[in-house]
Amino acid sequence: MEVHSNRDVQAAWRYHRDTNHSYQNVNLNFHRMDWDNQPIPFKVYTGLKPRQLPTDFSATGMTTFEALADPRDSGEVVPTVHDLAALLYYAAGVVRVGNLPGGGKMYFRAAACTGALYHIELYLVCGSVGDLEAGVYHFGAHDFSLRQLREGDYRQVLVEAAGGPDGIGAAVAQAPAILVLSSVFWRNSWKYQSRAYRHSFWDSGTILANLLATGSARGIPQRLVSSFVDGPVNRLLGLDENTEVALQMVAAGRDSLQRLPSAPEVTWLDWEVQPYSRSQVDYPAIREIHSASSLATLQELADIRASQGGAPPPEVEVKGPAIQLAASSGPDSPVRTPVRTPVRTPVRTIEETIQRRGSSRRFRRAPIGFDQLTNMLRGAAAGIPADFSTGVSDGSHELLNQMYLIVNDVDGLPSGSYVFHPGQDVLEQLEQGDFRGRAGQLDLGQELAADASVNVYFLTDLAAALDRFGNRGYRMAQMEAAIMGGRLYLGAYAQRLGATGLTFFDDDVTQFFSPHAQGKSVMFLTALGRPMRRRT
Repeated sequence: MEVHSNRDVQAAWRYHRDTNHSYQNVNLNFHRMDWDNQPIPFKVYTGLKPRQLPTDFSATGMTTFEALADPRDSGEVVPTVHDLAALLYYAAGVVRVGNLPGGGKMYFRAAACTGALYHIELYLVCGSVGDLEAGVYHFGAHDFSLRQLREGDYRQVLVEAAGGPDGIGAAVAQAPAILVLSSVFWRNSWKYQSRAYRHSFWDSGTILANLLATGSARGIPQRLVSSFVDGPVNRLLGLDENTEVALQMVAAGRDSLQRLPSAPEVTWLDWEVQPYSRSQVDYPAIREIHSASSLATLQELADIRASQGGAPPPEVEVKGPAIQLAASSGPDSPVRTPVRTPVRTPVRTIEETIQRRGSSRRFRRAPIGFDQLTNMLRGAAAGIPADFSTGVSDGSHELLNQMYLIVNDVDGLPSGSYVFHPGQDVLEQLEQGDFRGRAGQLDLGQELAADASVNVYFLTDLAAALDRFGNRGYRMAQMEAAIMGGRLYLGAYAQRLGATGLTFFDDDVTQFFSPHAQGKSVMFLTALGRPMRRRT
């Protein structure tokens, strides 16, 4: 395997271009899924005793859009075991079980996942929390339990991997608990081949959307850390980097007075794991891009950290017709505030929304309200407490991605193409017209996109992201887009609408939104509308 440094950004460009969808390569791809070799959707440690998590955690009652709003500092908060159980359940737990033809079971998870293959795993690294002893744990979604991989407090390993106790690493150093998300490549590449590396960040991103919203509702400070020295984190979790890798860390809670002990020696782990399938197929492109975007030294990490933060972006010039989003209403909801408040429409609590969330299989050709679209866009664009996200003084946030829309049917909004400017809280119209048919063509010819009320595409200036962060910027751009797309999911189901994630012909999407989107790359797509079979 060719070795690249993080700053050799041709590796990211090569992977992205090689995994782009075009009409030609999609129709010439003769890959067929071997259903007899389908991977199981869980990681199961066969020899470790489960530690059952409590299921009697209380609901917060906070509405979905309150939970999605820009995070507020919750001060010093040490999460309880019940808090940790709630975070894990609403991020990646099994929320429903369905029956499949032939007698099998379908385990529906809290967050959307490409192909419902559920290749993202969660680990917990913590000190003593209530009656949960300090250790490194794997979260078993299949039986809602923890299995201890290491005894003792290993948080210092993650602090050092994050660059030490100062700066961004301070959130990790002060966290009573840290969650680590990983991807088991084969469990997604079985269907999607080399493109599965993109899906590692798509599917961890939707989980992160749920996790951050749940933590916000419970008043738990959280910090998403996407840049760290990869090797020590993977070794701590006992991962074979050829098949499973750590993607992100999320510091949960804050205790600024805690002093972490030195970590015990990180010995090799060899716990038995149930085989995912009878055989696996290797896709070298996945390993190559992951290696190229990995950080091997603290110096490489420092190089990225020097690029994080900085001056806010220049004011965006809105050249086309500008449509102001719906005004917030209610005695406690001023029209314009630094933090955009939701329009007062009936919405579910964050817990109800996650439990009822699905992925729409068909949309009715019916309008959604402009106020509903307003809520979803504001919720998606709210600040992300991440190491790559920079706050701006007017309450908006510097984002790596921009939302482009094909509007098919929204009350009071002319059909056409738009770009959303969250800082100004406006939609800029790029072109007016009926683009239902074009939406279907752009999204691999799928009727879902043509039938949807709105299709929201997340596009990034990939050259700028790679120049700023190196190959690691590719991970960040994909991840941020998926977090925002996951928030659109939540915003839709909060308002009894439907949503689904779709894939697309990459270059055709950029061309459609050009010249405004010229030079940008599409990262993610969420279709929104009224489901054919209404969820109540």
